[in-house]
Amino acid sequence: MTPVKSLIVIGGGPAGYVAAIRASQLGIKTRLIEREDLGGICLNWGCIPTKALLHAGNVLAQLRTADTLGIVVPDGVHADLPRVVQRSRDVAARLKQGVRHLLKKHKVEVIQGQARLNGAGIVEINGSDAPALRADAILVATGARPRPNDGLPVDGDRIWNYRHALTPTTLPASLLVVGAGAIGMEFASFYAELGSRVTIVETQDRVLPVEDAESSQWVEQAFRARGITVLTRTSARLDSRADDAVRITLQAKDQPAKTHEFDRVLVCTGVIGNSDDLGLETTRVVTHHGCIQVHEYGRTDEPRIYAAGDICGAPMLAHKASHEAIRCVEHLAGIAVSPATAPVPNCTYCRPQIASVGLTEARAREGGRAISVGRFPFHGNGKALAINDAEGFIKTIFDTQSGELLGAHLVGPDVTELVHGMSLAQSLEATEEDFMNHIFAHPTLSEAIGESVLQAYGRAIHI
Repeated sequence: MTPVKSLIVIGGGPAGYVAAIRASQLGIKTRLIEREDLGGICLNWGCIPTKALLHAGNVLAQLRTADTLGIVVPDGVHADLPRVVQRSRDVAARLKQGVRHLLKKHKVEVIQGQARLNGAGIVEINGSDAPALRADAILVATGARPRPNDGLPVDGDRIWNYRHALTPTTLPASLLVVGAGAIGMEFASFYAELGSRVTIVETQDRVLPVEDAESSQWVEQAFRARGITVLTRTSARLDSRADDAVRITLQAKDQPAKTHEFDRVLVCTGVIGNSDDLGLETTRVVTHHGCIQVHEYGRTDEPRIYAAGDICGAPMLAHKASHEAIRCVEHLAGIAVSPATAPVPNCTYCRPQIASVGLTEARAREGGRAISVGRFPFHGNGKALAINDAEGFIKTIFDTQSGELLGAHLVGPDVTELVHGMSLAQSLEATEEDFMNHIFAHPTLSEAIGESVLQAYGRAIHI
């Protein structure tokens, strides 16, 4: 294709602002339109502030067990909720300012407003008298928002979405978390750490249903051990509200419905793409369930319009969004980009952490393929024992015949940092032999990866 000379990016989240910066680096005149905050939901109301909260909760948990390390902590260790929340907001604000600086540094024109397409190559700003903007190509990166739940209408008081959960003014005495995906599990972990009585309900038969079944089972048991109530195959709907509580009817599969009272309810039942009010009806762009359908490099059915990030559907992850955006922009610049996509790691930052890449064991066994599965528990890892965090395991799945790494599933300390070695190994088509010949530094948590591979082939040393 002929390289484009001008680009309009709609949306300033992990797909949009990254695309704008990369386009400017490649000499493309770039304008970015954002209706709310630069950095998008991830930076302002998702990935970053939740991790700040979770870190505070993890430090609190460590202090409560410091005596096992021989460290004496005064009685009455507790969290100062307003300061915990304020630090989370400060971290998000600092990074948002950083994004603004980067865009200015790369000479990207930032326009505040609601963008609306008026055919291919034309963008209008709603509520503005400014003339329509034109460009050789348009990249839609408008992200996603919480999916409405008719049975649990969010009011910001007794029934929350993630924004309300990020900025509580008081700690709920009891909290019902509806939805046991990554977002629900992270908030459940944080609030339980601070002292709320937490109940999680999930309509599917296990928590974290996109993860490997063993990972889901392990995390569910860990949550129960922390005093968190976990109810699977259970739905929730509003019964009534009061000034000081909310009554929720829980319906377990094949069981009579029961009504319970909670201080607050947090709804985490999925997200939908922000494709409405974009003027897509003036183009040939096709949407499905609120998400834009794309082909390779983010091409839509309208030749001059592209899309990247959560607006394109699952998996809705910030790192995937940025990767897609860069590939799209490099393609627009005329750079030869491989059509093959890189492995996308999943990470959940509750306690314990969960990370994965590639196929689950169930998916790997489909079609009768012969696989070799290795498992190694962290209680056999010296570093994990030394840091007093030895709960969890590493699981690796290989194609027995070819030695191809099909999937890796990690539960335990800092596994969201360890998973990148596995995704890189998949990208480089590393085999079990490459892992076995690799020297893992000692003592490290990463050694558990090597032992897991060895165990898959009957060669593990420390188990």
